[in-house]
Amino acid sequence: MTRALIVIDVQNDFCPGGALAVPGGNDIVAGINALMADYDAVVLTQDWHPAGHSSFASSHGGKAPYEMIDMPYGPQVLWPDHCVQGTEGAAFHADLNTDRADMIVRKGYRPAIDSYSAFFENDHETPTGLEGYLRTRGITDLTMVGLATDFCVNFSAVDAAKLGFNVTVRTDLCRAIDLDGSLASAQSGMTGAGVTLA
Repeated sequence: MTRALIVIDVQNDFCPGGALAVPGGNDIVAGINALMADYDAVVLTQDWHPAGHSSFASSHGGKAPYEMIDMPYGPQVLWPDHCVQGTEGAAFHADLNTDRADMIVRKGYRPAIDSYSAFFENDHETPTGLEGYLRTRGITDLTMVGLATDFCVNFSAVDAAKLGFNVTVRTDLCRAIDLDGSLASAQSGMTGAGVTLA
């Protein structure tokens, strides 16, 4: 029992037609489902924002989506409203095999701080509890898939590597937003942190 598949944010709002659609976001679902049987544990993460979240451009007068602002915890991209708690957009993609999940980690539910990583809020200090869960399960090796490569997958993979897990990102089962070169930057950051890109 040492290997876990971490499925990042395969939710309607990140798929074509969603509020923050990642190009081709729905193309990876079948491949992720097929991979689940190969792992001792499967964890799903779910962006779960309250309405009016501080990372939404609509919460900042005169600001547009994808602008940057400074928050108390550092720079923050302002996003379109997305993955609002209880909405269809926040739901997992209908074809994703959620029955196989041992755990679902909801993140981004604190109104004043965003959360890209499956392990920490964007202050890089407030834990989600996922590390403790994996440690108590005796899991050492993580494979990450999902959305989006350059944000939530990237932050999750780098944090996991820093915590001492062996981390592989299956890039064929991820899709990126690629905002102003963010994909190349993320790939460089992941390999620099010791993450294997497969």
